[in-house]
Amino acid sequence: MNGFELQRLGLLMEPEPGNPLEAGGVLNPASVRGPDGDLYLFPRLVDQRNLSRIGLARVKFNAAGDPIGVERLGIALEPEADYELRPDGSGGCEDPRITFIEAHGRYVMTYTAFALTGPRIALAVSKDLIHWQRLGLATFAPFRGIDFAHVDDKDASLFPVAIPNHADKLQIGLLHRPLFRGTLPEDNACKDDPRAMDLGHESIWISYCPMPGKGDEPKHLGLFNSHHRLASPVSPWELLKIGGGTPPILTRHGWLILYHGVSDLAAPGHGGPPDFCYSAGVMVLSREHPHEVLYRSVKPVLTPLLPKELHGAVDHVVFPTGIDRRDDLGQPDRIDVYYGMADRRIGVARMDVPEHLPLGAPPDDRG
Repeated sequence: MNGFELQRLGLLMEPEPGNPLEAGGVLNPASVRGPDGDLYLFPRLVDQRNLSRIGLARVKFNAAGDPIGVERLGIALEPEADYELRPDGSGGCEDPRITFIEAHGRYVMTYTAFALTGPRIALAVSKDLIHWQRLGLATFAPFRGIDFAHVDDKDASLFPVAIPNHADKLQIGLLHRPLFRGTLPEDNACKDDPRAMDLGHESIWISYCPMPGKGDEPKHLGLFNSHHRLASPVSPWELLKIGGGTPPILTRHGWLILYHGVSDLAAPGHGGPPDFCYSAGVMVLSREHPHEVLYRSVKPVLTPLLPKELHGAVDHVVFPTGIDRRDDLGQPDRIDVYYGMADRRIGVARMDVPEHLPLGAPPDDRG
């Protein structure tokens, strides 16, 4: 038995007929409770030119407390900065995650800004989830001679409280996935030995920056440093790459995230173009030392099965990005997960945290 299991609750959101801003899909949303206690969704909206915006919607629930739909409220972030726009009119603001930073009473959004140079991590801050102030691109100290300014990076999310870094200094923690050259799934698919890659690449990383003073407005975040590879591909369902999914939330076992893993659907040496499958797993990090992995899925907890997960803008994709611990129902062990379906629609699933951590995947081979 897996221990962590997801139960699909259904389709939550899909492109609105006749809406040109959603012609290319609605997908990969952030989710967060607002000051009013309601749950808000921030979906990526893709228009007919392949330009992405970040929308704003309120989640609607039925009498049992299950999410059943959304009320569209407009646009949260319109691409306008130079680091969000490409000359051909594509690019934009993609795949947000939102964390309420408790010490400052502010919501911080991490999102992928896609310009000519490629995807980079950008940040914005808000008091009310309606008005957002850009903080610019995240900045990183070099790593082993590699200048992060020239490294594509995606799938970023923040911890809601200060966490200890490798030196036990309390700082802001950022999960992210740097895309080092030569490590894309296309570079590694269909190899006879797909594990013959640098384990430091196509992985989930954790980096840290100083926490702003309690009275300071978080108008910008400092330089992220102390980079540490948190986890690399281990199990067959994730052999080509893994990356972050939902922001960390605290559970009885530690910090929990859902993450995505990619496998190749075709056998090595088949000769055709690569055909990838995006699935989702669970990872639990130590509460006291979040750079330590206590548990990760041996098998995915969610894999494409439904027609709307198998066929869309990108086939065979489930991609978790939003998470909601159901404290509003008095059920902190119930977690609702919001995920992209084939890069076209948004689904929602329920997961119940088990009483005990099950046996997880083996640790990374760091030799």
